[in-house]
Amino acid sequence: MTPGTLEHVRNLPAGCWSPLLEPPRVRYFKRYRMEIDLEGLASPELPTDFTLIGWHSSLLDAHAEALYASFFQCIDTQVFPSLGDRTGCRHLMAEVTRRPGFEPWATWLLKCGDELVGTVQGVRERSGMGAIQNIGVVWAHRGRGLGRALLLQALHGFRLSGLGRAFLEVTAENDPAVRVYHRLGFRRRKTLYKAVEVLQDTNNSSLVPA
Repeated sequence: MTPGTLEHVRNLPAGCWSPLLEPPRVRYFKRYRMEIDLEGLASPELPTDFTLIGWHSSLLDAHAEALYASFFQCIDTQVFPSLGDRTGCRHLMAEVTRRPGFEPWATWLLKCGDELVGTVQGVRERSGMGAIQNIGVVWAHRGRGLGRALLLQALHGFRLSGLGRAFLEVTAENDPAVRVYHRLGFRRRKTLYKAVEVLQDTNNSSLVPA
C-alpha cells in the first residue's frame, strides 16, 4: 500500500470494511522464452524516412519515452507495471544500462524525423547469450515491419560483439509478437509463469496490478 492508502485505512471507523483491506490476489501470466542462432541473420530493412540511432547515454530519456509510448496500452503493463508509467520506464532504462552486461551494440532507438517510434535494449548474460530486454514500437507505426528491423539490428549487434545465440521472453497472449519472432527464426525453449499481485478495482470489478 502507498502512504495515501494507509492513511485512508487508518481513518476508517471501527468495524468498517474497505476493499483496501482485502489481501492482494495473484494472477499468473504465461510467457515463452524463445532463442535464436545468430548465424545467417537477415539484414534489417526500414521504410524511407525511418532511422536507427545507436546507443549514447544522452539518449536515455528518449529511449524511456519511446518505451512508454510503445507499451502503455499493452498487456505487458499488467505483467510489468513500470512499463505503463513514464517514471517507471525511465527507472527501467537506467537499470538496464547500469547492468554489467549492458550491450550498447544491441541497444537502438528508432525515429521518423523528430518522432520517437521504437526502442530495443540488449544485455550480455553470464551464460554468454544475448538477452533482448525490451522491444517496442508505438501503436501508430505498427504493421510496417519496424519491430522486425529493430530486433534484427539488436541481434546483429550481439553477433558483432562475439555472441552466437540470443533469447527473449514474450507474454503468450501477445500472439502477433510471437508470430514475428517465430518467422525470424526464434524457437520456444521454455514456458514460464510470471506471478503478479493484483487488487480488485471497485470501479470496474477488474483485477489491476498492485
